[in-house]
Amino acid sequence: MALCVFALIASEFMPVSLLTPLASDLKVTEGMAGQGIAISGAFAVLMSLSIPAIAGRFDRKVLLLSLTALMCLSGAIVALAPNYPTYMAGRALIGVVVGGFWSMSAATAMQLVPPSKVPQALAILNGGNALATVVAAPLGSYLASLVGWRGAFFCLVPIAMTAFVWQWFSLPAMHPQARANGSGNVFELFKSRPVVFGMLAVGVFFMGQFALFTYLRPFLETVTRLDVSSLSLLLLTLGVTGFIGTTAIGRCLKIGFYGTLTIIPVLMAAIAVALVAVGASATATTVLLGIWGLVATAAPVGWWLWIARTLPQDAEAGGGLMVAVVQLSIALGSTVGGLLFDGIGYRGTFAFSAGLLLVGAFLVFLTARADRTKST
Repeated sequence: MALCVFALIASEFMPVSLLTPLASDLKVTEGMAGQGIAISGAFAVLMSLSIPAIAGRFDRKVLLLSLTALMCLSGAIVALAPNYPTYMAGRALIGVVVGGFWSMSAATAMQLVPPSKVPQALAILNGGNALATVVAAPLGSYLASLVGWRGAFFCLVPIAMTAFVWQWFSLPAMHPQARANGSGNVFELFKSRPVVFGMLAVGVFFMGQFALFTYLRPFLETVTRLDVSSLSLLLLTLGVTGFIGTTAIGRCLKIGFYGTLTIIPVLMAAIAVALVAVGASATATTVLLGIWGLVATAAPVGWWLWIARTLPQDAEAGGGLMVAVVQLSIALGSTVGGLLFDGIGYRGTFAFSAGLLLVGAFLVFLTARADRTKST
């Protein structure tokens, strides 16, 4: 499943590093080509809100294999797309896979391993995410220089096929389990105060993260003044520390679950402020972004574990709702961050990010308090 996540995340964000040749070949603008990411996000939201009703009727292994096969088909359609509408259709399919796969990840981990091992299982899954974040963009650019953008997309197909075969033989049958009444409707979950505060915390956290992260490259090029090789090395450092954080966060969550989820956005807010102050120093920026990668990439592990803890009988519905919240929050955060970046510069964007992250930390505190009140 981690290999499948790697192929999935690489497929989702591959266009980022291939927009120029892709747009030129399909005879569209780079902005239109970039809508391939937007349409995958939109279909991910729709699928994530639909998955609880679907998962309640089918074996999860069958669903996961079907989604992996759909990822293979998406890669082939995009690689062979003769025109823009076909390309967008292939991108819509990858959105369906993103929404479905992530929505079921917590529920699948809970069914595969004993409760004490769920944090490690989720960390392994997110390890595939972290690894794809490290290599997807530079690997896409490199492959495109050798075999073209179509060849770069097509290279993901055999990885997805390998994941399909591996899951076919390794995953056991996972028949639908008993769920709480109304779990086919994700919006029923909002009747729970911990869920309301938790989803708000997740949404504000990802808004704050991507308001800054989306515009990191222009900041590093114009403020820190890194050349291309130094920029690639720094982004690689960020990815590597993210991979380390993903594997290590399980221990922190065991020591203090909500404390860890609170400290992460507070640290990130402090880093956002510090970047404004010392962003001209390459050394200081590298250290700060290394810490950012360490905690930011690991945070989703904690939130997926929160789904497993808070909604053990509604894991698909909770997972679907969280995927929808995250996708919408990323879109909103990056949009507002971009408006601020263009309007008043990086300081406004980074201050906006810091403010959201601090609000997110406060919402985690409210989630913890609501959770304790519900338990008593």
